[in-house]
Amino acid sequence: MTVYKRCRTIRNDITVYLLYIVELFLAVLAIVFAVLFGRQKAKVETLRDSAKDYEKEFVKRTEIIRKEALITAKEQLHNERQSFENEVRSRREEISRVENKLAIREDQVEEKMQKVTDKQYELDKKYDELIDKEDYLAEIVDKQTQELERISQMSKDEAKNQLFTQLNNELAAERVQVIRESEIKIKEACDEKAREFLSQAMQKCAVEQVIENSVNVVSLPSDEMKGRIIGREGRNIRTLETITGVDLIIDDTPEAVVISCFDPVRRAIAKLTLETLIADGRIHPSRIEETYEKSKNDIENKTRQEGERAATDLGIMNLNRELTKTLGRLYYRTSYGQNVLKHSIEVAQLSGMLAAELGVDVYSARRAGLLHDIGKAVDQEQEGTHVQLGVELARKYGENEEIVHAIEAHHDDVAVNSMLAAIVKIADTLSAGRPGARRDTLDVYIKRLKKLEEIANSQEGIKQSFAVSAGREVRVIVQPNIFDDMAAEKLARDIVARIENEVEYPGQIRVTVVREVRVTEIAK
Repeated sequence: MTVYKRCRTIRNDITVYLLYIVELFLAVLAIVFAVLFGRQKAKVETLRDSAKDYEKEFVKRTEIIRKEALITAKEQLHNERQSFENEVRSRREEISRVENKLAIREDQVEEKMQKVTDKQYELDKKYDELIDKEDYLAEIVDKQTQELERISQMSKDEAKNQLFTQLNNELAAERVQVIRESEIKIKEACDEKAREFLSQAMQKCAVEQVIENSVNVVSLPSDEMKGRIIGREGRNIRTLETITGVDLIIDDTPEAVVISCFDPVRRAIAKLTLETLIADGRIHPSRIEETYEKSKNDIENKTRQEGERAATDLGIMNLNRELTKTLGRLYYRTSYGQNVLKHSIEVAQLSGMLAAELGVDVYSARRAGLLHDIGKAVDQEQEGTHVQLGVELARKYGENEEIVHAIEAHHDDVAVNSMLAAIVKIADTLSAGRPGARRDTLDVYIKRLKKLEEIANSQEGIKQSFAVSAGREVRVIVQPNIFDDMAAEKLARDIVARIENEVEYPGQIRVTVVREVRVTEIAK
């Protein structure tokens, strides 16, 4: 088909070519005729002969061109036909191969279908057999169930409910036993780990404890200085007591004057003022006032320096300047005879050690421990507890809420909801509750613990009792066959009433009554 189109194209080209030649020839004839028409007729004949010769030559050449074109077209047609036949032959061979493969696959599919049909037949046969067996077994089960119901005089549902109830009771008892054993193991492990952490922290922290008093003694170079301190008609001592706000006790004690005041800051200013006056030798009202103002400024500077020193020693940076100054005031503040700044430093160190053991941020723990009693620096001047005032100061000077919560929760004013707050609370209890930390001597401390245990043991039905947490808690273990829940509550109230009437103690004491029932069975 392609060869035919090409031959047709060549033929059309030749026809067009011939038309062009004819047109050219006619044009030439017209021109020649026009030229010769105006000249001689003899030349016309000559030109006509020449045109005929030219026409014959042109026809001959045209014929040659036509024949060459036909030969070329026939060759191309032959080549195309040969190529087409080769392509058709290869396609037929490919189709033959594909048909062979399809025939083979068709045979395989038929064989597999036959196998599947056979399998399906076998499965249907087995299914019918299983249905027959199931019906037979169902009939047997029904007969056995009816026989069992007749023998037990119980229906199937009643027996099932009774069995489930029995299993639930047995599982509940076993579950309770497993839970109790797990709780005991977990509690023992937690107590052991807690004791380990606390012992490590306490061993690493060796802060000297100094019991503060409400009086200071100023040494005199001689007893003659007492008269100069008193002054003419007592004007010097009156001026001193009026300006400083302290009581000066001048008695028969040789070469000594006692300064008494509940405010440690005023007592420190008065002591420095008196020591400066004694060293200078000039003691009169105007000099006393001048020296007092200088001593007051010195004490304020020392207060700021003590706050900065405490923060620097603990590695606490970026503490607000006013907060640092307020912290330094704790240097002259005591609680139950314990220096509050030294107590705060010890709490910060213990908090840092406990935080390191428990994986909590050590820096935050130290910062919260140092600031936990900051409210005691202003509680004598402002309304509110030292916890409330400490929270206000911490928020006022930009401490984060985690530090604020630790300050607020260290005396259980609010519930502890973070590990940091729990650490600060524990460290505060360790620092304040251990023997020697506060005014009580070791003998008084031991006697109080013995008295607490004696009060608990004096009740009937007591198995054992312990005074723990530095005397802040009494744990009483009672015999469970004598005490029920109501009796245990009454026992706790009776012990609390006796402690309140017979024991002197700081803070509060918690009484915990433990009533435990253990059931043991032995499998043989």
